[in-house]
Amino acid sequence: MSDDTVEQKRLGTTMQVLAWVVLMALLAAWFNDLLGRRHNPNQVLETRYAEGGIREVVLQRNRFGHYVTSGQINGEPVVFMLDTGATGVAIPEAVARRLNLVRGRAYRTQTANGVAISYATSLDRVSVGEIALGNVRAGIVPGLQTSEILLGMSFLKHIEFTQRGDQLILRQPPG
Repeated sequence: MSDDTVEQKRLGTTMQVLAWVVLMALLAAWFNDLLGRRHNPNQVLETRYAEGGIREVVLQRNRFGHYVTSGQINGEPVVFMLDTGATGVAIPEAVARRLNLVRGRAYRTQTANGVAISYATSLDRVSVGEIALGNVRAGIVPGLQTSEILLGMSFLKHIEFTQRGDQLILRQPPG
């Protein structure tokens, strides 16, 4: 075989390998996005305005039966899991560091896994879609091994929520 033929075969093989690598990367990205949407079907939220200026956000339940949604704390993007059994907003320590939250006094909390130590903090602004509250009480929880924030009753008690089928409707009156 001539040197040109060997070089063409090498180039052809290299192009095939690169094509397969690109295809595998695209498939991995597509499946990762699909799994992400199955876990958090509320990545993009639409706020509707009802009569009287009431803001309304409809959340879809995920495949595990939980309401997981994108939101913001102090203008930074976060992921919430709504938890009506939680007294406050529970923030994993790693997320609190990313948000530059300051640890306050330590206190004991009762969790599903037993007693834990949390640290008080206050959030300037918490929002889900255009539903927003200021000065929300929260706790930084070092033992919480997740990237999701448990959005508890210190936020939820200030809004109206109704579950219908696999949707949770959040409503906030003006003011």
